[in-house]
Amino acid sequence: MAAQAIVSTSYTAPFDTITTNVVGTAAVLEAIRAITWDCTCVLITSDKAYDNVEWIWGYRETDALGGKDVYSGSKGAAELAIKCYWHSFISKMPNIKLGIARAGNVIGGGDWAKDRIIVDCVKAFSKGETVEIRSPKATRPWQHVLEPLSGYLTLGQYLFEGKVANGEAFNFGPRAEQTKTVYELVQDLASLWGIVPDKAVRVTDNVPFHEATLLKLNCDKALAYLNWHSTLHYDECIRFIADWYRAYYVDGRKDMYEQTCAQIDQYMAAAKAQKLKWAV
Repeated sequence: MAAQAIVSTSYTAPFDTITTNVVGTAAVLEAIRAITWDCTCVLITSDKAYDNVEWIWGYRETDALGGKDVYSGSKGAAELAIKCYWHSFISKMPNIKLGIARAGNVIGGGDWAKDRIIVDCVKAFSKGETVEIRSPKATRPWQHVLEPLSGYLTLGQYLFEGKVANGEAFNFGPRAEQTKTVYELVQDLASLWGIVPDKAVRVTDNVPFHEATLLKLNCDKALAYLNWHSTLHYDECIRFIADWYRAYYVDGRKDMYEQTCAQIDQYMAAAKAQKLKWAV
């Protein structure tokens, strides 16, 4: 979770990206190897760790890892570091329980990172400006940040309680209907912001680096072994985001702790209700 997480930065600082994401992961693994007490570890990489051939179905945990660009390659290489440390050392340590989590296209309030679509949108909308997008037809399975976080915590709990196999990877992603284009995402967010959708976006031909057009995950394993599935529908996800950033930019609320806690409470209530519904 201390990764170099910006794709555009990986093109300007490839060596730093690989050092942080690959050697950094190895450093964490080396620290785990030295642990003498009981410890449950969840190592988080990315959906970009898969060798993306842009097929229409979701990648499973057993599919090939790789990456044609530096960022994806660094994530695939981090997974290889985890795999070799697991088989060489950690699998033989009875005090360590370890799981790998893969998720991507995570959006939500509180993100101001460079070259991220939601960040670009809310900054532009708050100034009454039009947002520029590079790849309007790029399709992503968007998910609110609370979704994969709930998956990571569930994986950690199941590992700790011995309810799931040690040393395995799990995908965490949204429902199939949440696969929307960048253009659709921007228009929907603009509408919730109170801006005419068609006037909120301008497509630019400036595509300075390669980006995958289609990438999504198959999360059947998480459902089968962790009883985990996403909670929010696409429209709820976008509403959470619009409400958070409007509270900051429009309402002028600078301390967003209360807003964040309220959304966590809403999410937990929705997740509990959905779990009860599934149980019936």
